[in-house]
Amino acid sequence: MSVRGRNYQYVGPVELAATVRAGSGGSPISSAAEFAGWIAERSAAELAEPFTFVVCTDGVLRLAPRRSEHVACAGGAMVLSAGEIGFVREADRWTVSEVSNQSTGYCPDGTSWSEVARALDDVGLGRPSGFTHEVVFRRCPDCQEHNIVREDDFACVFCGRDLPESWNVDPAA
Repeated sequence: MSVRGRNYQYVGPVELAATVRAGSGGSPISSAAEFAGWIAERSAAELAEPFTFVVCTDGVLRLAPRRSEHVACAGGAMVLSAGEIGFVREADRWTVSEVSNQSTGYCPDGTSWSEVARALDDVGLGRPSGFTHEVVFRRCPDCQEHNIVREDDFACVFCGRDLPESWNVDPAA
C-alpha cells in the first residue's frame, strides 16, 4: 500500500509489458490547463469513445487513446487505478460521462475509485460519485487464472473452483 492507496502492479501478459519503452506513457493531466490543452487536440471521432486512463502512484491522471494498453499508458509503472474514461462537454465545462476500472492488465479493485475521484477533482473535472461500470476481478487460488466476476458468480471460469470474496489478483499484494 502507498500513502495514497493500494499500488497495483501490472499482471497482464509479459509480452505487452516488454514493449513499453522508458519515458513512454500517456499524457499526464495534473491541472485544468493541461486537460484543456489535451482535450482541444482530440478529434470528434476520438471523443465519441472512452479513453484509456491510469492514475499513477503520484496521484496524476494519465490519458491515452482507447486502444492503448494500460501498461503503456502508465509507462510500465505501478498505478493506483486504471480503466476507461469518457468525457462530455456540459454547459461551460468538461465532465466525466463514463468511467470504469476495466483494465485486465492491472485488474484494479473497485476501492480504487477514491484515487480516480481525487485525480479528477485535482483537475477540476465534473465526475460521477463512483465507477459508472465497476468490474470485479479475482485470481483463482487453484489454477491462478485471472477472472472477471459476473452477476456475483464467484466461480472460476477456467476450472470451476470458488473465487475469494476479497480482491487477490496480485499475489505480491
